[in-house]
Amino acid sequence: MRAPKGARLLEIDWSDGSTTYYRHRVLRGFCPCAICQGHSGAIDFVDVPEGEGLELVDIAEAGQYALRLGWGDGHRTGIYSFGYLRDLASLYDLSEDEARAHTFPRP
Repeated sequence: MRAPKGARLLEIDWSDGSTTYYRHRVLRGFCPCAICQGHSGAIDFVDVPEGEGLELVDIAEAGQYALRLGWGDGHRTGIYSFGYLRDLASLYDLSEDEARAHTFPRP
């Protein structure tokens, strides 16, 4: 994984040899936690203002199935399963408006 300080991009090299890219705005916007999404069956984009909320400051493993991402504004409750991260990777080549229009089932 690479998430250079000050950058707004996370890169993950997977064991199958593929590399995926994630804009921080998309990762934070599709945070799967109950604080961001409530308890509905779908994950929708939640807008986060530019600034500390989009600064990725911590990446930690959550078991052997997911990552917990920590953001500069203190938000750290999102657990992103590896399968969900693979799904989010499909948004990288889309415009921000196109990405925002997506909805994902809860992982």
